[in-house]
Amino acid sequence: MAIQAMNIAIKNNNLMRRTKRVKFKKTLGGYGKNRKTEYDLPKATSKQLRDIRHKLKKEHQLLWIKIIGFSTIIILGLVWLLFSS
Repeated sequence: MAIQAMNIAIKNNNLMRRTKRVKFKKTLGGYGKNRKTEYDLPKATSKQLRDIRHKLKKEHQLLWIKIIGFSTIIILGLVWLLFSS
């Protein structure tokens, strides 16, 4: 009886997996091997690329300054709580 229940459970799991697989094959990305994603990107000049690079570096610097600042504040707060009691 237990083996029959196990076989039924495996069969049902396989059926559920097949229906999910069909749903995912119909998504926009798809799984077709012969399909290649092509993007129609405009050509950028070297000045535009340099400006973008500088902008991204600035944003990255600001992000790290914020992370280090918040981390320092939290650590100092925890140290203060540790030694104040």
